[in-house]
Amino acid sequence: MPDDHAVSAKGHIPTNLRLLLILEEVASAGVAVSPSALADALDLPKPTVHRLLVTAEEQGFLQRDVDGRSFGPGKRLRRLAANTLSSQRIRTERLLIMRALAQEVGETCNLAAPGREGMVYLDRVDTHWPLRIELPVGTQVPFHCTASGKMYLSSLRNDRLDRILASLSFDRQTEKTLTDPDQLREELHLTRARGYSTDNEEFMEGMAAVCVPITDNRGRLLTTLSIHAPLQRHNKESLEQMLPQLRQAAQRLSELIDAE
Repeated sequence: MPDDHAVSAKGHIPTNLRLLLILEEVASAGVAVSPSALADALDLPKPTVHRLLVTAEEQGFLQRDVDGRSFGPGKRLRRLAANTLSSQRIRTERLLIMRALAQEVGETCNLAAPGREGMVYLDRVDTHWPLRIELPVGTQVPFHCTASGKMYLSSLRNDRLDRILASLSFDRQTEKTLTDPDQLREELHLTRARGYSTDNEEFMEGMAAVCVPITDNRGRLLTTLSIHAPLQRHNKESLEQMLPQLRQAAQRLSELIDAE
């Protein structure tokens, strides 16, 4: 339901706030939302909701889900969220946490968020070693063969996961890439159970990674925090030894988001 401050004395949502509250409701749901569910949640007439949804879709803030009826965040809303997370003060504090992690473990760490077709790097802090893997901010990497992508997929409800897996191409990046949906499901089940994901040369030969989620106060995944390194310094097992430091940094980043 809309916040009390958004409701007028007559109990009606002001016209200029209705679209914003619809976007907020869709973003907070974490799954695609139907027009009728939005109308019920916000106590708005269904024709009004339909009209606003069409406008938001035309402008790229929302997009229809695969069922053709419900709506999820569109490209512009996802970009707005990323830009908000990258605001100067938040980014300064975020980088302090990430730099402390990178210095403690001696390897590169990165922050990624789910995009429409893969995980997008929002921030990274490089290791001091000259030998490093160059994946700059803005890079989009696949869901199925990266630690961050598998962490995100493992957080989804089964029905949502089914739809995404059905749309993936499962391109082989290396000899170790999981290209079988059933094998990936097994990996995601393990990821859910242990609370972290790995990349054992599945995305790039000679690189391993470990990843944990950054969640909101309702336990929903917002972004992911990863450490990756060349095999000359660390394999998957030795990176897993860094999980306590990685989880501590992720908790601090979650608290930073909740404090806003």
